[in-house]
Amino acid sequence: MFTLRFDMRAPGWAAPAADLYAGAIDMCAWAETRGALLAILSEHHGADDGHLPAPLTLASAIAARTHTLAILLAAVPIPLWDPVRLAEEMSVLDLISRGRVSYAFGVGHRSEEYEHFGIDMATRGRVADEILALLGPLVRGEPVEYRGRTVRVTPPCASPDGPMMLVAGGSRAAARRAGTLGLGFISQTDLPGLQEFYEEQCHAHGHEPGIVQFPVRDAPTAVFVADDPDAAWDALGPYLLHDAVMAASYRRADDLKSPVASITRADSVAALRAEHGPYRIFTPDQATEYVRGGRPLPLHPLCGGVPPEVAWPYLERAAAAANQ
Repeated sequence: MFTLRFDMRAPGWAAPAADLYAGAIDMCAWAETRGALLAILSEHHGADDGHLPAPLTLASAIAARTHTLAILLAAVPIPLWDPVRLAEEMSVLDLISRGRVSYAFGVGHRSEEYEHFGIDMATRGRVADEILALLGPLVRGEPVEYRGRTVRVTPPCASPDGPMMLVAGGSRAAARRAGTLGLGFISQTDLPGLQEFYEEQCHAHGHEPGIVQFPVRDAPTAVFVADDPDAAWDALGPYLLHDAVMAASYRRADDLKSPVASITRADSVAALRAEHGPYRIFTPDQATEYVRGGRPLPLHPLCGGVPPEVAWPYLERAAAAANQ
């Protein structure tokens, strides 16, 4: 029982991007026959290390090579998308995957990305509300009035009610957005009272609360499995540190007031290992014990641009341990 996450970071000193994309698709096809529950794809734009900018494209390739594996795009910064084009791509991807792809929509937190698309970041909340209200009817093929014109997306998606959609964020604004529309809510923070506020918003707008996910304190978010953790830290440490430093650079200093579970401020491999935080290397026995505790292993096989030929043995070992 394990999940896979792919950000597709490819710093110049790591594996070539083409090898990483091919590796991610191959790993998903292999992993679904070994107990993988979910592949998670993220989205960012204009990153120096090539962080995945087109998750629906990669999801289409993965869906075409798999049969049962669920795929989650999280988080999609929805104000950066044209809603009609997004609905068309979601509908086609729903047909290709036969309903296996779901979406967690956020508003984004990097001003560089808004500059990349020439969009005013100050409008992101209002734009997100507008687009999210349209997406459901659009992907179901219903006519929608949008900015003075009637739009209908064809073909409609295969899923009767459309793909599963959630809101991702760690603020009351995100909780309000999810509750108002009756969508599930994924929070990156454990801000006190946030879940209760989300549930209140759902009930106030006539909805039953949907799927809710909050971070589990001290739980890892990027796991590798190795017979010799010391040797593995030597081999993988630079890649994991790159991933950690880049992820932290996306977050402003004021985010420390409500820290994101997957973010660390470690600035060396030794510090990353010593904090026993989001990045972990388990032995096979530790991995098996973790899974027997009822939690899937959160694997990040190509983290920071780990070459596929280096990553495969760790993935194989993790799958074996998860199925003990």
